[in-house]
Amino acid sequence: MNDATLLADEARYCSFGDTVHYADPPKIFERCEGSYLYDGRGTPYLDLQMWYSAVNFGYANERLNNVLKRQLDTLPQVASQYLHPSKIQLAKVIAEDAKAKWGLDGRVHFNVGGSQSIEDSLKLVRNAKGGKGLMFAFEGGYHGRTLGASAITSSYRYRRRYGHFDRAHFLPFPYHFRAPKGMDKEEYGEHCVQQLARLFDSEYNGAWDPKVGECEYAAFYVEAVQGTGGYVIPPKNFFTGLKKVLDQYGILMVVDEIQMGFYRTGKLWGIEHFGVTPDVLVFGKALTNGLNPLAGLWAREELINPKVFPPGSTHSTFASNPLGTAIGLETMQMLAEQDYESMVMAKGAHFLEGLKALQKRHPEIGEVDGLGLALRAEICEADGYTPSKKLVDRMVDIGLAGALEHKGQAMGLVLDIGGYFKNVITFAPSLHISTEEIDLGLVLLDQLLSKAKKG
Repeated sequence: MNDATLLADEARYCSFGDTVHYADPPKIFERCEGSYLYDGRGTPYLDLQMWYSAVNFGYANERLNNVLKRQLDTLPQVASQYLHPSKIQLAKVIAEDAKAKWGLDGRVHFNVGGSQSIEDSLKLVRNAKGGKGLMFAFEGGYHGRTLGASAITSSYRYRRRYGHFDRAHFLPFPYHFRAPKGMDKEEYGEHCVQQLARLFDSEYNGAWDPKVGECEYAAFYVEAVQGTGGYVIPPKNFFTGLKKVLDQYGILMVVDEIQMGFYRTGKLWGIEHFGVTPDVLVFGKALTNGLNPLAGLWAREELINPKVFPPGSTHSTFASNPLGTAIGLETMQMLAEQDYESMVMAKGAHFLEGLKALQKRHPEIGEVDGLGLALRAEICEADGYTPSKKLVDRMVDIGLAGALEHKGQAMGLVLDIGGYFKNVITFAPSLHISTEEIDLGLVLLDQLLSKAKKG
């Protein structure tokens, strides 16, 4: 069936509510391998976003694919009222890793997707804090689009049509490129911490009752590096200052690692770069390399032990399914066998160096930054500061048209766009991307930006 027929059927029969139509018409891909997607013509598209960081280990990863195939022939499904080995083994690996890093006993609770695990975390912290439903979160933060997750996601666009419910108190994230002038990155991080701390100066600041020593808010939901917000990387001192305030007033820190987990930033968890210990950590996406929906959370023992969070506290038919947990367990074993930290940091430094060279040739690139293989390029007008969504949209369209060229071959480029003004290219290539593929990506980006500027 040709693309025109498929797109006509999509327009007639598919809900658009679960699709992001960035390109017009939407792009149809037919196969994938490594760092590439291929359309019906066989044109290769170098993918620098890997399904929003869900495929950290490359498309059609043979090792992980084979685990899925084997599990299909042994125990592909079983009701979650029963147990199977890989659920227990995967939970143990994650909990023991947390114990080694943070010295805390804890437990792991699985679900089918990131938003669903955020919902589970909301139940967990509300239960731990006597039913309090109010949370802190960051401007620019993204935690999903279910009702509870959208309440702690700062964009009103995701809540607008669905009625009113408790929403988070949103505080500024240290987005230094767009910070007030006159402060360096560390000073602005301290300033953002003070935006939280000032809420506890007196009872009239709205969050604290000093007579009983009680905060109205149960938890603060954070991303170590903002994902959909544009891969904004905070200063090193930021989270230590923030956590000090949270601990002082009995507020739990919930770290959302759904996009930044599994070595995207060069650590298993992005928060490890910043020297703080989470109370709850939520993960998903790359755990199964996109082969099966599986996500979950780790929480401190006192928050999640069976006395306080008993059986049936939350449930999904497909949670901890054996296909997903078998792949997840293999993912964790694969990560333990190789020095992913050194590999990712070296590749990320190479990619960032190339982006900085591009920035010198194109004043429209206002800022580049990166942590591991989570990198950003903020696309602006020629002044290097005014956001240019129009230019970045043209770049996406040209990349998906498959009309770039390298050594006589037609090629495409798959990019993801984020940021407060939807003008930031967020780079999340495969962690297995080669240096040669990074260099190719930089060549194609140069070509792409030059074409887009010409209109």
